Amino acid sequence: QVQLVESGGGLVQPGGSLRLSCAASSGSISRIDTMRWHRQAPGKQREWVAVITSGGITNYADSVKGRFTISRDNAKNAVYLQMNSLKPEDTAVYYCNAYRPMGITRGDYWGPGTQVTVSS
Repeated sequence: QVQLVESGGGLVQPGGSLRLSCAASSGSISRIDTMRWHRQAPGKQREWVAVITSGGITNYADSVKGRFTISRDNAKNAVYLQMNSLKPEDTAVYYCNAYRPMGITRGDYWGPGTQVTVSS
């Protein structure tokens, strides 16, 4: 089993930046995992934000493309989401997700989320 934990959320003004981190509090993030960030705003469904594959290929939702960057550090068993030019509509709880396709710990793992609030 893997337990993920996000950090780095907080209150930021529009146009500001935040860097979210995702690490494993139990187990570890494997280099074979596909890692995603999702978010859920109040009253809305959870939506996918960004993905990075085991091979380092990235993709982004149109709403964050050009502003957010997902990265991973396999040596540190961590994944990051650099968020720049933040907008009020980016306000949400951000969740880290690991999809492990094989092995005895294969499965889909989620963190509890970290709150990001963009407001003046």
